[in-house]
Amino acid sequence: MNDKKRILVVDDEPDFASIVQANLRKEGFEVEVAYDGVEAMEKVKKTTYDAIVLDVMMPEKDGYEVCSELKSDEKYRDIPIIMLTAVADHVGSTRYSHADGMSMEAEDYLPKPASAEEISESVKSLIS
Repeated sequence: MNDKKRILVVDDEPDFASIVQANLRKEGFEVEVAYDGVEAMEKVKKTTYDAIVLDVMMPEKDGYEVCSELKSDEKYRDIPIIMLTAVADHVGSTRYSHADGMSMEAEDYLPKPASAEEISESVKSLIS
């Protein structure tokens, strides 16, 4: 029986997603990748995940929308979510901000460039 924890990494930057995926696999996790919010929601509806690493700024459906949908659905609300964003605290000219991220119901919020190690540590702290 496979008792590995399953993680979904959602990021529209394939290189970054691959680095995070490889690092989490080294830590013993089973890891899948989605490249936008629509694909992420499709995967979540088909597979059970123990945590989700979710980029904020993505095409189709952004991370805030995905987080909000998951946290408002009884079936998915207990999945820990780690939000990632490259938006700086001082940027006011966008709808993406650190304050907005902190107001989401995500369990953790890491600014990019978060290292693969920081992401891995956050995942481990949330599901261990």
